[in-house]
Amino acid sequence: MDRGDFLVSLTAGGLAGVCVDLILFPLDTVKTRLQSPQGFKKAGGFHGIYAGVPSTAVGSFPNAAAFFATYEFTKATLRKDAPPYLSPLTHMLAASLGEIVACLIRVPSEVVKQRAQVSPSSSTLRILSNTVCEEGILGLYRGYKSTVLREIPFSLVQFPLWESLKDLWSWKQGHVVDSWQSAVCGAFAGGFAAAVTTPLDVAKTRIMLAKTGSRTASGNVLSALHQVWRTQGISGLFAGVVPRISAISLGGFIFLGMYDKIRRLLL
Repeated sequence: MDRGDFLVSLTAGGLAGVCVDLILFPLDTVKTRLQSPQGFKKAGGFHGIYAGVPSTAVGSFPNAAAFFATYEFTKATLRKDAPPYLSPLTHMLAASLGEIVACLIRVPSEVVKQRAQVSPSSSTLRILSNTVCEEGILGLYRGYKSTVLREIPFSLVQFPLWESLKDLWSWKQGHVVDSWQSAVCGAFAGGFAAAVTTPLDVAKTRIMLAKTGSRTASGNVLSALHQVWRTQGISGLFAGVVPRISAISLGGFIFLGMYDKIRRLLL
């Protein structure tokens, strides 16, 4: 992968990430409040649906750019000597590494965003300041492990499925898929991955929103899942699954479709 391809992936990923995150922000807010331990209404209901959007606006470009630059670089590197039947494994490894790198940027943005979403009366800057003052810089990385543990299984499903669906569609029609077809594949892959990883998303949300010093705030994913299961059962583990699937299906359509289109325009 040469420098030009790397910069194209960086730019296309960043622009696609900003667009999809801002467009789907209201659905993400609803999902977060449904998963909040204080309940949907107390977390703000439908009031202040754009609370926390500055954090997303700042973090989206570098987050998505870091993911796709890492994903494409790793994929290109691993593909050099790998036989075709190992392509799904290549996509899995590339996506996993991409998520680990991207989460270094995503998690601080996500912590501030989610706290703002359940406290719509507080400004994003105040929440950022309070988090750093009370918990230090590490407070911005609360939930890093749970986020990575959510994102890696998600990407292990989404990206090999997206790539496989594109290859199948290309084979069926005799030529490489268009950008809109890539977007459709992205919507299906994203929705399916979102559904099966919802419990991990619930655990991540509970950890990020937990009171400082509480057991949940320690970041133990299994403990958070067990607590949700014990108090709310299966419905608690899949809280927010409908807006999550809706947002990520639509997000997959916009994000992966735009990434594909911008990448083709820039190459």
